Amino acid sequence: MSIARPRRDLLVVGHLNLDHEMGVDELPGPDRTVPVRSRRVFLGGTAGNIARWAARTGLRVELASFVGEDLPDEFRALLRREKVGISGVRVRKGELTPACWIARDRAGEQVTLIDQGAMGSTAREPLPHLDGVGWVHLTTGDPRYQLRLAREARRRHIPISFDPAQEIHYRWSPAGVREMLGHSSLLFANRHEAEAVAQAMGIRSPAELTEVVPVAVVTDGARGATAYTRRGEVHAPAVRVRRPAGVTGAGDAFRGAFYSGWLTGLTLERSLARGARAAASVVSHPRELLLPPYSP
Repeated sequence: MSIARPRRDLLVVGHLNLDHEMGVDELPGPDRTVPVRSRRVFLGGTAGNIARWAARTGLRVELASFVGEDLPDEFRALLRREKVGISGVRVRKGELTPACWIARDRAGEQVTLIDQGAMGSTAREPLPHLDGVGWVHLTTGDPRYQLRLAREARRRHIPISFDPAQEIHYRWSPAGVREMLGHSSLLFANRHEAEAVAQAMGIRSPAELTEVVPVAVVTDGARGATAYTRRGEVHAPAVRVRRPAGVTGAGDAFRGAFYSGWLTGLTLERSLARGARAAASVVSHPRELLLPPYSP
């Protein structure tokens, strides 16, 4: 007997941001001002980026996030055109949409400031609907909210991924990390984030994370990505980019494209390779309102 496919392959929960990108000749030091030579606003946020990339690979994707009334209508329209479900994007009155200010110099170094806005304290907000969801990806957001959702997903036997991104350094407690990993089937992190997760767990290296989570996918820039599993390691090399244009969103693209393999039955190795190609597509193209070309 065939098993019915879920109505939504993937629910991505986390930030949908307004990204204010500024180009400068050099990053300012303390008490110093530098002129801005370019300035643009993009639709960003970890969850928004992952959902968009997963949707463009053909997966049926729903986005769950909290925003303010200031989210531009054209950004909502963009998500609809890209076939990202937005019934889980909820407006919190009196709050602003989360915003990042990203200053990048000519050498590619950058600094980022974030205003959490409507995503700041959401512990008591209603959870998104989980009926018909095949997999839940939990990325940035209030840890109390994310843990509530993880418990509910586990109660319903829906697998989840934990992807705290840079918030592992300042929003998550060791106790919260331990509980979340106990609910998770998969962990996503870059090398520095994986080390922080390992430290929170009181273990020596990211490879040992498989003691608490079945698969840990660790991205490492030009070194590629490694999946640590209880059967060993699987590595995918990075796709070489001759003229990098920027790295913002590359990790999110990796995750979204990874799911196009992982959720359709491809091997872990092939899923990692899809993620690597998507990340390279981002790195090799200047950031635009529309996503750069990509073929799984």
